[in-house]
Amino acid sequence: MYLPADLNDFKGDMAENYVCIQLAVNGYSCYYWMSNRGAEVDFVIQRDGKIIPIEVKSAENVMAKSLATYIRTYRPDYAIKLSTKNFWSEDNKKAVPLYAAFCI
Repeated sequence: MYLPADLNDFKGDMAENYVCIQLAVNGYSCYYWMSNRGAEVDFVIQRDGKIIPIEVKSAENVMAKSLATYIRTYRPDYAIKLSTKNFWSEDNKKAVPLYAAFCI
C-alpha cells in the first residue's frame, strides 16, 4: 500500500485504530498486554471465556515476536494476526486480512 511519506509514519497506528473500532463494534472490550521485558500484543479480547491475543501488522513484514512470546508464555487456544496477507491458519495461529477485521 502506498502512502505519502508523512502518512506512512502513522499507518501502523491507523491500522490498530481501525481494528480497535471493529472489535468495539462487535462488542469486545479492547485490552493490550505488555511483558516485563517490553514485548507487546496490540489487543487481548475475551470470547466464550477464553483469552485471545490479537496482533496487528500494517507493513509487509509480518513477523510478530511479541505475539510468539505471549503464545509461549500463556498458551492460548489460538491467536489472531491481522495484516495485509490473506487468510491462513497454522497450529494455534489464525491470520485475517485487515479488511476482514469485522469478522472477528
